[in-house]
Amino acid sequence: MTTTFPDVTISTDRLVLRPFDVEDVTALAEMMNDEQVTAWTSLPHPYTHADAHAWATLHSRAERTEGRGIVFAVTEFLTQRLVGSVHLKNTDWRTRSTEAGYVTAPWARGEGYAGESVLAVAQWLFRDQRFERLEIRTAADNTASQQVAQKIGCISEGVLRNAWTVRAQDADGTWTDTRTDLIVWSLVPEDLEDLEDPDEYGGREGYGRAVVHRADAGGHRVCADWN
Repeated sequence: MTTTFPDVTISTDRLVLRPFDVEDVTALAEMMNDEQVTAWTSLPHPYTHADAHAWATLHSRAERTEGRGIVFAVTEFLTQRLVGSVHLKNTDWRTRSTEAGYVTAPWARGEGYAGESVLAVAQWLFRDQRFERLEIRTAADNTASQQVAQKIGCISEGVLRNAWTVRAQDADGTWTDTRTDLIVWSLVPEDLEDLEDPDEYGGREGYGRAVVHRADAGGHRVCADWN
């Protein structure tokens, strides 16, 4: 049984999803120090340059090589600017299921980048990796994250009560932990059936067709799609 994801890059009309590298460190640190990221994630705060360097060069790679999941740096196709990240985690290789987390840089919000990148990963996960379930968990008040799940066709399955900790900023600027419920969303292969016709591949929310680039034995990218 395969217990690690392959080393791949995924492209859409507007985005390139690839492994993080050292050149992403400064932009990653800036993105992770945004107030919205601080509020809804369990990342260290402040998120230092050293934190970003360790994630980009070591920890994100270990997620894949040690079988826990895979991490994609999401970049604009034209500018190569870091848009955000998509992280598949808590992967269960027996049941072929995994959980997706995603972050978007503040300057890139409102452009549909989060939905486009998560949907591209879902397409690859179901069609190329033969997974059967993608799960997303959103804090009860994180409406932006919930909208992403809804736009790509996820089904809301229920609520995990008091299951997560988020941060609230006090008047003096300090952050305080507080408990919250989690909404559980899921996507399964059947939910993407309306995208199987090549002429309709970009039909959901206008997102473009995703193309996968695999690394060959020499480390070069080899293009492939699902047709």
